[in-house]
Amino acid sequence: MPEGDTIHRAADQIASALDGRIPEEVLTPHPRRWMDEWPARLRGRAVRSVDAHGKHLFLRFDGGLTVHSHLRMTGHWGVYRRGESWLRSPRRAWLVLRSGDWDVVEFDGPVLELMSDSRARLDPRFAELGQDVLGEQFDNERFIARLRASDPRRAVADALLDQRIVAGIGNLWKAELCFAAGIDPWRELSALNDDEAARLIELARELMRRSVQSGNWTRPRAVYRRAGLPCPRCSEIVRRRGQGENNRSTYWCPGCQR
Repeated sequence: MPEGDTIHRAADQIASALDGRIPEEVLTPHPRRWMDEWPARLRGRAVRSVDAHGKHLFLRFDGGLTVHSHLRMTGHWGVYRRGESWLRSPRRAWLVLRSGDWDVVEFDGPVLELMSDSRARLDPRFAELGQDVLGEQFDNERFIARLRASDPRRAVADALLDQRIVAGIGNLWKAELCFAAGIDPWRELSALNDDEAARLIELARELMRRSVQSGNWTRPRAVYRRAGLPCPRCSEIVRRRGQGENNRSTYWCPGCQR
């Protein structure tokens, strides 16, 4: 699943192509969207901003309309120069916005919806989210308060995936952050002190910002999907095991993560 850094990078790229512009074409090629009349509803409206919160992306149009997307496991946003080949088949495109030299395309979007701004403000899915891990402002005390409101027996890595505690961390980053901090992902929250929690979130903001600025190739791969290989820090063998209610894979080094 695309994580917060991927969504913020997509928002930046889309904003570069569309911010302040009226799309010349709005296309909804997927049959699921044919009855929604999005081209007519968005015609003549400028994109006034593009922003992200955690794993959610918002294109906000003049006239109080917002396109919201959540890519889950299959979706992808692409920004292409006009005439450039798309990385996925045009048959998989759900939304195409064309402006100047650019095609902005959403593919395979399991969650793609057009809503009013007022609905976006009141939607409980967004109201319940924790702070965006990549937000310009971040309140550590508020993050720790939400962390402490969770079950104290809950594992640290599982809590990092809870978008109500902090929004934007996914399976890759939960593993790599725990490794970078030297924290056992299976440690219970009751055994994690506030300084360690603050260090985790500081690392998240630092490393994920670096990823947004430079691209996926800056994402660390110390333990994620490296089960059975030696740890780059202590040479112990990296392990993998399912964790949490959804049994998401957790990767860690039993030698140097305590």
